[in-house]
Amino acid sequence: MSESASPALNQLANSASTYLRSAAHQPVDWLPWSEAAFARAQAEDKPILLDIGAVWCHWCHVMDGESYEDPAVAEVINRHFVAVKVDRDERPDVDSRYQAAVQAISGQGGWPLTGFLSSDGRPFYGTTYIPRDERYGRAGIIRVLESMAQVWRERRTEALNAAASVMAAIENNENVSGRQGELSRGLIDKIIASIVAQFDPHHGGFGAQPKFPHPGALDLLLAAAARGNEKAREAFTVTLEKMAAGGVYDQLAGGFHRYSVDERWVVPHFEKMLYDNTELLRNYVHGYQALGNEEFLRTAREIVAWLDGVMTDGDRGGFYGSQDADVGLDDDGDYFTWTADEARAALDPDEFEAAALWWDIGAVGDMHHNPAKNVLHRNYTIEQLAEKTGKTVEQASAEIASAKTKLLAARLARPTPFIDRTLYTSWNAMAVTAYFEAARAANIAGTQEFALRTLDRLLYEAWDGEQTLGHVIAYPEGGAPAEVAPGTLDDYAFTIHACIDGWLASQEMKYYRAAVKIADAMIARFYDRTACAFLDSAIDGGSRLGVLAAKRKPLQDVPTPAGNPTGASALLRLGHLSGRADYSEIAEDTLASFAGIAGQYRLHAGSYALAVERLLGESVQIVVVGSGDAASQLQSAAEKGFSVSKTVIRVSPAQLVPGAVPEALAETLLNAPKPAGADAWALVCKGHTCLPPIADAAALAETLSCGN
Repeated sequence: MSESASPALNQLANSASTYLRSAAHQPVDWLPWSEAAFARAQAEDKPILLDIGAVWCHWCHVMDGESYEDPAVAEVINRHFVAVKVDRDERPDVDSRYQAAVQAISGQGGWPLTGFLSSDGRPFYGTTYIPRDERYGRAGIIRVLESMAQVWRERRTEALNAAASVMAAIENNENVSGRQGELSRGLIDKIIASIVAQFDPHHGGFGAQPKFPHPGALDLLLAAAARGNEKAREAFTVTLEKMAAGGVYDQLAGGFHRYSVDERWVVPHFEKMLYDNTELLRNYVHGYQALGNEEFLRTAREIVAWLDGVMTDGDRGGFYGSQDADVGLDDDGDYFTWTADEARAALDPDEFEAAALWWDIGAVGDMHHNPAKNVLHRNYTIEQLAEKTGKTVEQASAEIASAKTKLLAARLARPTPFIDRTLYTSWNAMAVTAYFEAARAANIAGTQEFALRTLDRLLYEAWDGEQTLGHVIAYPEGGAPAEVAPGTLDDYAFTIHACIDGWLASQEMKYYRAAVKIADAMIARFYDRTACAFLDSAIDGGSRLGVLAAKRKPLQDVPTPAGNPTGASALLRLGHLSGRADYSEIAEDTLASFAGIAGQYRLHAGSYALAVERLLGESVQIVVVGSGDAASQLQSAAEKGFSVSKTVIRVSPAQLVPGAVPEALAETLLNAPKPAGADAWALVCKGHTCLPPIADAAALAETLSCGN
């Protein structure tokens, strides 16, 4: 081959997925997940090598570089297997099932997922990262490949029996009946108690390392704190404080990394995920809303600033999926970390002195691959820093602000980790809801306008207006996939919430009507009326390749809020607005179907317990009627305090006509008395009882506080 000739590309070159295209140059004869891949495996009587990863995944890049780019490894794969590569962000339905399979086989999961499947897609062996050569106590990949090929040739019956057992384990795992339990306050309290029992009072968070943030569990703790649970309040507050001070939080640009490898939140896995940051944004907004903690508000504003600056399509609307941890294989968070010399070169001596104390920058840092590299994290308050440096708080604050600006400017001159500009429907819907809440409860500028723009794009590009919602709004550079990634339960459930929030923010009925249509489609496409729960993929979803036939009823928050409680919560919200009893009945039946088993999932049952709280708790609906300052003051009073069962609705007097607001709300408003002489008033309805209209903000605040 001449020097100018391009290397041959495999079939991933035509993929819309950024992750799949990144492997197009590899000598492995990769195929995308497709009917054609399975047909080839059966025609050639070969097992399938399945690789599932993501563009943001560090160890996926390592395995690609070490093994799949090695011609010797590729030769073994191409000779013995049909190789299939899957983007877990693009196909969460595929990933979730094979993750369950690998958990059943090896007791571990994560990415990269490496599976060995029968030619029809049933897994008989699976693991995660496999090194190129034998190390870390693991066999090298060529040895593993040869062993699995031999099993297929010489012990196929044994392999197929193992595959049958794995399939049974997946089915049993996803179809456990929990109806022997009862929906009760006791169930919620049991889940709260189990979460509090795992709380680390010294460092915040739950359990030992590695530590994940668990946003659903955190909101559940805040809801418990509102009812007087002081242990829950402590666990919520300390965890949010420690995370925001830790290296798991980007101290310069804002935004959270995916998780911490240590119990002190110092050394993270450096990738940044959209869904982590939008759910944590909600935690910090809710914390400010409930507790008035200004540091929580500061963190929320910084998360928004990072999202706005790095993770959004400012022109058209939309939130990007992720930012990589690294720039290259030998890099382990180097973009985000600092040696003392690097920091000293960017700062003047006084700034460096303050910054070294504030962010714990020393000659010996925190990273194993390069002990001189420091992960910026805070051990002191600004008052403690001022005392240690002999400066006033104002002087110390000014020096830290200046140092932060200079360090960020120096960091921006470094090669920047890749940003996946794919717009995923469910993650964008989550972001829309978080931005609406940031506008409503924390008055963060620009968030409502961008949320509406993004929601409009989602509904225009991903929703067909009747029945079908796609999993991807748009790929980078307008790429079009050969096979459209099907919408999942998460896509529908989160989009219903986003549409309800869009209506609350704008009072435009098009969003409410979209919420109703998508809810009806979600029920028609995903609700299993026999099991009384939602499946994660459509019942009439067509292709059932591999393990896609396994029925999953997602309950656990791993890593995003689970589809069944999210869908149930959406239906409960819509039921209150529309008056449709079927929404509430389906929501209650769905939650009841898991009542017997939900308690065992503890940290991962946060969204479920919040949904049960919404079902069992007394709903509080505050409708503020009017415009101008008086109405704004009433709305501000209504927004104070966090409750999952509270809805604050702002309407204008012109909307007090049939058809201008949702059906059940119209019935309430049109029959309510209007106070004489008031420019604005609030109608507070608790459960099925509405109080007399209130025109004074202080009186409204007192009325609402009496209900807590």
